[in-house]
Amino acid sequence: MDRVAFKMKLLPGCEAEYKKRHDEIWPELSSLLKQSGIGDYSIFLEEESGYLFGFLKVKDRQVLENLPAQAIMQKWWAFMSDIMEVNPDRSPVSLPLKEVFYLP
Repeated sequence: MDRVAFKMKLLPGCEAEYKKRHDEIWPELSSLLKQSGIGDYSIFLEEESGYLFGFLKVKDRQVLENLPAQAIMQKWWAFMSDIMEVNPDRSPVSLPLKEVFYLP
């Protein structure tokens, strides 16, 4: 399993709404992620800055490149685009983080 970490940014004042939307994540989106081999997926919030830190494990990193083509993923991005920094295609601005330490 590959470990993947990234950061994203919420718009100011959207912390509670972001959590609410993820507490109610759509079953079809959750199923897509699991069927794609993604697991152990967490998102953490740094409250002062609004930065989100995401971490997940995936069997094949290529899967991550294929997700944007999925209709449910595009629908989720549109749903989330009003509360976070996004790209022109409404995908979240997501910056990969380089691993510098790991304790198995």
